[in-house]
Amino acid sequence: MSFVRISSRMKHDALLASPFFQHMSAEELDEIIGFATERRISKGTTIFTKGDPGTSMMAVMAGRVRVSSISADGREVTLNVIGAGEIFGEIALLDGKPRSADAVTLDDTVLMVVERKQFLPFLLKNETLMERMLIVLCDRLRRTSMALEELALFDLPVRLARLITKLARDYGRPVAGGMRIDMKLSQRDLATLVASSRETVNKQLRGWREQGVLDLVSGYIVVLNSEALERLVG
Repeated sequence: MSFVRISSRMKHDALLASPFFQHMSAEELDEIIGFATERRISKGTTIFTKGDPGTSMMAVMAGRVRVSSISADGREVTLNVIGAGEIFGEIALLDGKPRSADAVTLDDTVLMVVERKQFLPFLLKNETLMERMLIVLCDRLRRTSMALEELALFDLPVRLARLITKLARDYGRPVAGGMRIDMKLSQRDLATLVASSRETVNKQLRGWREQGVLDLVSGYIVVLNSEALERLVG
């Protein structure tokens, strides 16, 4: 089990990366960090499951967390993969209602945890922060609507091309001949992110490898022909 050392600057940066906390003063950030706690969790550990009490927000300091849910037909659907410097569970800070999805660590992970009982008094004395939280929630709703629209309107190649293009934009690193996505996702992870089967995703990836669109190297996707994917995305 391997964990990185977390500095105060990393905690500041994680909060500032979220629209919830942007434009806050250093003093306000210090106040939040002061009542936040740190959790170190091994790979493959369930952080919470759907229906658990929603009492906190979490920022990923190191590692990755998969947020997923079970569809009506019993399939697991990945709703998001949260990487270092990203936040999840914000809604629980507002309503305190049960969790709406499951969260499991994909790597050894370090979380900064902000509890609702300590955050609410801080929020109530900061009107501009309340405004930003509403904006973020509206953005989340729009993204959910777009994801549902993709499922209804686009076939698998387009959905998968959109996902890989976004991953390359967010996590891409130039390498010889292409762009490596520095987030290791299994074919099962990719399948749940595009609401398909692992076998179907495997077939599509194999076809793209044969066409020279991408390659799989040590578990990482390397995009070799981004234009081909962008033509599918439209």
